[in-house]
This record gives sequence, structure tokens and C-alpha cells, in this order.
Amino acid sequence: MKHDLKRGALLLASATFFTAALNALQKLTGSTLPALEIIFFRNLFSLPFVLLIASRSGIVLKTRHFGGHVLRSVVGLISMIMVVITVTRLPLAEQQVLSYTQPLFLVLLSIPLLHERPSLQRWVAVSIGFSGVIVVALGKGLLHGHGATGAAVPSWAYFVALAQGAVGALTTMQIRQLSATESSTTIALWQAILMTVMTALPLPFIWTTPGLTEAGCLVAVGAFAGIAQVLQTEAFASAQVSAIGPFAYSGLLWAALIGWFGFGEIPGIAMAIGGLLIIGSGVWMLRSDCPARQKVVAEGTMDAATGTPP
Repeated sequence: MKHDLKRGALLLASATFFTAALNALQKLTGSTLPALEIIFFRNLFSLPFVLLIASRSGIVLKTRHFGGHVLRSVVGLISMIMVVITVTRLPLAEQQVLSYTQPLFLVLLSIPLLHERPSLQRWVAVSIGFSGVIVVALGKGLLHGHGATGAAVPSWAYFVALAQGAVGALTTMQIRQLSATESSTTIALWQAILMTVMTALPLPFIWTTPGLTEAGCLVAVGAFAGIAQVLQTEAFASAQVSAIGPFAYSGLLWAALIGWFGFGEIPGIAMAIGGLLIIGSGVWMLRSDCPARQKVVAEGTMDAATGTPP
């Protein structure tokens, strides 16, 4: 593989921008439209981009593990619902930084599900990462039963955001298991198709007619999700995961800027310090990953553009 660090880093940073932008649009529409309706349009309008990626290596839907794809899609759908709920109620930067706990939960879940034995180095990284979560929680007064930002931001939303990191880690584990026999494009295709169908079924019962502006936002949400996946795919095809992986955390910068200028959300000191600890632990683990695991992370991150945020 040709290694072009500059191109890969630029593409991955651009992908995180589109992910932050689609979260902002979900924040705008999430207060008036049902989460499942938003997710339906997200998957529907991102499907052409998934097909574009798949067409390069051939569109293959044949699978020996359809049940695994269904389970992966269900878990991914739960993760998407949690994202819509949390971005609607939390500042964008705070939701983003809590989503970065996914690698930490990945280490914990690998013990019972994959029977792995994490190294001491990874345990130290996990400890540092969760200490960052505690710093964020202390900054919000969550451990003392009240939020520093007042009643406008419910404490439970922070716990849902943290739980979304665990659910996102579970989807990555499922991708790892499916990738033993399925290509990453097949996994992404089945996810996009199944999630679109799953969210279409309850639409007649929850449908809320969007206004013109909301309809435009819904189209953009799906388009941005698809664009993010294309950019991520190109990024990991351009450079090694260990080299450009840390640029995935540039999403926090985009989320902070969009939250600041678009919603008047100014990140606090505790969020900044906690974010550095969480991101630092994630970068540490990424740098120490073996090549085989890096391939899994790349496939999981590619798939996450239309599934769960990395």
C-alpha cells in the first residue's frame, strides 16, 4: 500500500468534520423529530455512498452469517439512537469527547467476549481514559447530584453518552467477528440496508412531517454520513492506521467549533482536561496496536461513518 501521510491525514480530518456537522444537524432536528425518523433518512441517503464504495471492489451481498449482520445492525441502531438523544441534549463537544471512550470499552469487552488478556500498558491507558471521564463528570457536578450547567442539561444524558461508547465498542467487536469471513464492504452494505428497513417499519406510527428546513437537514445528514465514509475509506487506503489514526480525534475540534459558533456552547476547563486524558489514552493504545488489530480498527472506523461515530 502506498503510504501518503499528508493525504491520509487530510482525508481523515475532513471525514471527522462531516461527522461533526451531521451531529450538529441531528441536534437541530432532534428536538422536533423522532430519533428513528432521523436515523431512517440518515441511512437512506447514505446508502448511495456505501454502494459507491462497494462498487470499486464489487458489490457482494452473499453471506453465510446473515444473523450476525442482523445482530450487528440492531446494536448499531441502538448506538445511533443514543447518539441522536445525546447530541440533542448535550453540548456537541461533550458528547463527542464521551464517545471517544469506545477504545476503552473495547479493551474491557475483549476479556469476556474474545478471551483476550490486555497488557499492563493497555490497562494503564484504560485507567487514564476513565480518569478523564471522572474529570468531565466532576466538572459538571454529576458525582454530586447536580449539573454545573443547570437543569437544561440532564445528568442522565451524560451517562447515556458514556454508555454509547460501550455500545459502539460492541459493534466494533461484532465487525471483528464478521470480518473473519465477510469483507468490510459487505458488512457496510448489509448494515445500511438492514438499518434502513428496520427504521422504515415504525415510521407510520411515529411519523412527524418535517418542515422545509428540517427536510433539507435530513437529506444533508445522510449525505454527510456517506461523504464521511468515503473520506475515511480513502484515508485508510492512503496511509497506515497507526500513522493517521490519531487524526480521527480532530472531530473534537470540529465539534467544539460548531458548538461554539452554531449553538453558543463554550467548552469548560474540566471538559478540555478530561478530553485530553481520554484522547491521550486512545492515541496511546492506537500507537501500541499490532498491524492485525490496526486492520480491524480501520474496518471498524470505515463502517462507523454510517453506523457509530469513531
